Order: sequence, then C-alpha cells, then structure tokens
Amino acid sequence: MAVDVAGEVCRHTGRQMCPRCSWTRPRDAALLVLRGRTARTALPVAIVVGTVLSLVNQGSTILAGTATTSTWVRVAVNYAVPFTVASVGYLAGRRTAADTTPWQGYLVGYHDARPGITELILGQATDRRAERPYSWLLERLPGRHAVILDLACGSAPTRELVPDARWLGVDFSAGELALAVAAGRGPVVRGRAEQLPIGDNSVGAVCAAMCLPVLTPLDEVLAEVKRVLRPGGTLVALVPSRMWFGRGLLGWWRVLRALGVRSQPWPNPGARDGLPKILRAHGFVVEAGERRVFRREIGDPRAAALVVDGLYLPGIPPDRVEAARAALASWARPGRRLPFPLRRVVAHLPVAG
Repeated sequence: MAVDVAGEVCRHTGRQMCPRCSWTRPRDAALLVLRGRTARTALPVAIVVGTVLSLVNQGSTILAGTATTSTWVRVAVNYAVPFTVASVGYLAGRRTAADTTPWQGYLVGYHDARPGITELILGQATDRRAERPYSWLLERLPGRHAVILDLACGSAPTRELVPDARWLGVDFSAGELALAVAAGRGPVVRGRAEQLPIGDNSVGAVCAAMCLPVLTPLDEVLAEVKRVLRPGGTLVALVPSRMWFGRGLLGWWRVLRALGVRSQPWPNPGARDGLPKILRAHGFVVEAGERRVFRREIGDPRAAALVVDGLYLPGIPPDRVEAARAALASWARPGRRLPFPLRRVVAHLPVAG
C-alpha cells in the first residue's frame, strides 16, 4: 500500500521533491543549473558575498578610476565563486539514488505474499463523516449503464459497493485475484496495467485505487487507460496525499525514524498530489482533486504490525522493518487513530468533435 507520510518539499512546486528538482547523474545536475533551479538559492549568496569581497579587495581601485580588465575579472570571480559554492550546496541536498527496484516483480511478490492487505488497512479507516475511502472514491463513478474497469483491483473491495454494475477487475497478482474470487467478487482477469487485456473504447469508467504511484511505466499505463476508455469516459483515482500536521503524526514519525527513511521510495512520486497535472499532460480533462484525511485505529501491536507491513519498502533491511513495527506498537493503544491523507482525482477523456 502506498501512503505519503513525509518528504522534502520542492521550492518551485510546493509539493514533495520531484524529478524536476532532484538529480541522479552529473548530466542531470548540470541541467538543473542551466534551467536556473539553483539560482533562487545561489544568487542572493553571490550578490552579498561577491559585493563584500569586491568592496574589500577592489573597491579602492574602482573608486580611484584605475580599474583594469584584470580588476573586473577579479570582481567577476568574487561573484562566481560563491554562486558556484551555493549551487553545489543546493545540489548536494537533492541528489537521489537511481531507482534499481524492479517494481513490477516487487509488487507481484509483495501482494502474492500479502493478499488483501490494502483492503485490510483502508477498509477500516473512516473520515470525520464516518465515510470510508472506497465508498468516497466510487461516489464519482457514472451510472449503471457504464462498464467499470477496476485497475489493479487487488482483492476487489470496490465490487461489493457496486453490486449491480457491469464491473471488471484486472490485477497481475494471482494471490490478490484468488482472494477476490474466494469472496465472490468478480469477474476478474489477470493482466498487466500497461497491457490491459481489454478492447479499445470498451469501458465507460476506470477506477484506480491506490495504484498509480507504483504502476510502471506510468506513461504506458495511462496510455492504456485512454485506449480502453470510451470518449467522455471517466477516470476516478485514489492516491496518497502529503501529510500535514495533525493528530497521529507522531505515529508516522516513529515509523519513519525506525525505518531510516524520510518517505517511501515510490517509482512515481508525482502521481499523488501532482496527479491532476500528470493527467492533463496525457490529454485528460480534470474535474476535481479533493483531499480528505481518513483515520484508522491502531489499538494494539497487531494493528501496528499490519500498517507497517502495508508499506512498500523495497531494499529496507528486515531489522529496520521489525524496529518500525515495535516503534508503532509502542505508540498504539485503544482509541489512537493513525491518519491516512488521501486525494480523489476525477477526470474524463474529451469527446472528439
């Protein structure tokens, strides 16, 4: 399960640090400088330090009117050096490791080993209106006449909420699909999100619950969604939203501290609060992007362990995961509720005309 619990914030977007302001290769760092990403930090430093150095070292020469080309070169260096140093400092805090996680294989193994875990966690969460995440998501689906595709359906928790709808669930985890079938939730079919086993223009709506931040490659996934949707068809997506201050934040802080991370290493970090922008870039018309905070009681160590096991944590050592379970268990007690901030994004394909 994907939950946005922390992360450094972009200065230029106000959202979590994204690929536009982070770098992995030296070429990426050079592009950040050329695009002016370091200027906001480096320019004020260069102006102040460069001016002071120039006044101290070349001020008398300039005021006396005896400055030469060599003098002005030194002045330029006075500004260039602090600009470079400040830029290097900016870049140092934004270097990210290359993501070598084979996400498709990781997700299949994760969900085969833990079928139904996302439903177990979110199915017990409620907001201040006592509404649950899946029912909130489905409020914006079209009427019964539309065929609904549940993308990466997992154990198919949405099926029981639309019992009379023409519904089809697709997932690549055999374990999740087996659980859905055992619960009488169908029809379901095994397939990849980037190669949907469905014809063109065959569905009126696509439901995507908690999957877009981790489905790869995202461009191909969204292209498939567009292919199977009819013109005017609706996409409703539920994604994690950025954590703000509030009750329960200490619980998440304990988990992250024990894991030794600031956020989960999703392959598509922009597909959360930034999902509307991504959908517009792929030709969707975004109708709404609403945020709600749902909370789930963490009353005992078992509930704490379930939440930690519900996080995508490729590459995190087992001892750190166990430490995170223990940290959240020490915080847990009856009546304590952990926040799950979520965003519902509603979009549709334009009708050609």
